[in-house]
Amino acid sequence: MGVWNLSLARAGAEDRVRYALALVALLVWLLYTRVFWALSSVHATLPPCPFRLLTGQPCPFCGGTRSFAQMWDGDLLGAARYHPLGPALFALSLIGVVGLAVLLAGGRALRWRPVPTLEQRVYLVGLAVVLSAWLFRLLFLPLPR
Repeated sequence: MGVWNLSLARAGAEDRVRYALALVALLVWLLYTRVFWALSSVHATLPPCPFRLLTGQPCPFCGGTRSFAQMWDGDLLGAARYHPLGPALFALSLIGVVGLAVLLAGGRALRWRPVPTLEQRVYLVGLAVVLSAWLFRLLFLPLPR
């Protein structure tokens, strides 16, 4: 266990519902990004980012959809041009689908009980990575209009 305090436990009803909803959401998102270019050609995509509409600047996740769509096309560099974290988030999404499916099929739940300082650091590092990628995007990778 150690400092991370990760363990597997028997999944309760709440765990199964939460995992099933997360799995469905990930699968819908991956399907949407898989057919994004076809939907885009007939103007049937989700509405544009409200943050960008209000401010004229991309939000921290702008470009993510196109980045995933590029990943489906096998274009790693193109995906990174749309969003620097896109390829990593795409890979994590695929791992998440498999992980959630395995947990659901096995009736197991992943438990994380870190020491409070570690949990804070993990969240702060995640926030720093997202904000750094956003700053990089704002300075070096403007989205096409």
